[in-house]
Amino acid sequence: MLNVLFARNSNAENPNCVAIEGVLEAYFQSLRTVQLYGPTNFAPVISQVARCAAEVTDGSQFFVLLMITDGVISDMDQTKEAVVNAAGLPMSIIIVGVGPAEFDAMEELDGDEVRVSSRGRSAERDIVQFVPFRDYMDRSGNSVLSMARLAKDVLAEIPEQLLSFMKSRGLEPRPPLPATSDPPSMSTSTPAPKQSKAHA
Repeated sequence: MLNVLFARNSNAENPNCVAIEGVLEAYFQSLRTVQLYGPTNFAPVISQVARCAAEVTDGSQFFVLLMITDGVISDMDQTKEAVVNAAGLPMSIIIVGVGPAEFDAMEELDGDEVRVSSRGRSAERDIVQFVPFRDYMDRSGNSVLSMARLAKDVLAEIPEQLLSFMKSRGLEPRPPLPATSDPPSMSTSTPAPKQSKAHA
């Protein structure tokens, strides 16, 4: 797993990426330069994004953490605690499972049936969406259709998770901001406050 405290764009002074293209560029660069190894600890990454989300709870920003995993998780108890702690913040967690591994731990984190709990506390909201990538591999070779289905299901719960946060805090939609010519910025590292974030 990539450590969120390292700038994926190789620029520690300015770890932000411009738009989704910048995030993808940083991701592909990481694939070529980073050696993945265990243990796979989810809790530090979730906690880092939660710290960012805790800085902006007025409804002006919503954080989505995408985690891609092979199913092996080394810190399940800490991860459940991190999810419970993050459930009251403006954030969602998407987990995409790749490979043939059993994903029982990921299914447990996805609180569709039973809310995640830790130390006697249950998550305030369901903020985790788990999707096994292998379920979207089209044997007929229609990869465009497969990827469209994957994208739809990966993002399926985000609108409801956003609304549930807003309603839980009594937040109303704001009028739209005037359009600007500057593209939004996304971070791949420890972010500066008040910017959109994307973590590896």
